[in-house]
Amino acid sequence: MFYSYMDSPIGRLLLAGDQHSLKVVGFSSGKLARGADPDWERFDEPFRKTRAQLEQYFAGERKVFDVDLNPDATPFQASVLAALREIPYGETRSYRDIAEQIGNPKAVRAVGSANGSNPIPIIIPCHRVIGSDGTLTGFGGGLDSKRFLLDLETRHSGLFGN
Repeated sequence: MFYSYMDSPIGRLLLAGDQHSLKVVGFSSGKLARGADPDWERFDEPFRKTRAQLEQYFAGERKVFDVDLNPDATPFQASVLAALREIPYGETRSYRDIAEQIGNPKAVRAVGSANGSNPIPIIIPCHRVIGSDGTLTGFGGGLDSKRFLLDLETRHSGLFGN
């Protein structure tokens, strides 16, 4: 596994994967803070496109990511991750909405767990999932980061065609 780091408005981000696809975006702080594993190799080149797209996103110039993803996930988790990718930029959904979307309306807690274990946050937009009462719920990079991402998207909704 290769890795690289990039600075962002929400802290340093770890990017990890192989030469063809992204497997991990990790936060430098928050409950799911993550660094590179000791057996990974630092190699920036495979992440040039991902880094550029994240920079565009943070500048409010990109709404949709176009990078190859290969998250480690169970079939259930993969269905939740696919549903997350369908949440439009600048919008939110509840865990219940996602459970219903994947055809398993009683799996609200399991959806929450799958959302919380998303290995590629931001690009797979788990930050767009909130409580059914509209409150912000847990986020691996911390609630301040989640609020920042949601506010960023609210400010830039409808402004760009990416």
